[in-house]
Amino acid sequence: MVVRVIMRIPEKKEFTFSGPKKVREILRELKMNPEATLVIKGNTLLTLDDVVEDGEEIEVRSAISGG
Repeated sequence: MVVRVIMRIPEKKEFTFSGPKKVREILRELKMNPEATLVIKGNTLLTLDDVVEDGEEIEVRSAISGG
C-alpha cells in the first residue's frame, strides 16, 4: 500500500509515498514550506507530527493566497 498525496499548487498533481509517514516528512520530500501549506485528510487539518498511514489520501494546499 501507499500514501496518496494530491497537490493543488497551482494545478492538480498526484504523488505516492510508502507509509506510514509523518506529514513533516512528506512535505520535506515534496520540497514544500510547511509554514505555507495546509495538509488535509478528509475534513481534518493535519499537523506536521500527524502520521499518514498506508492506504490513506491527503491533500496539500497553499496557505497563502494572492489578490
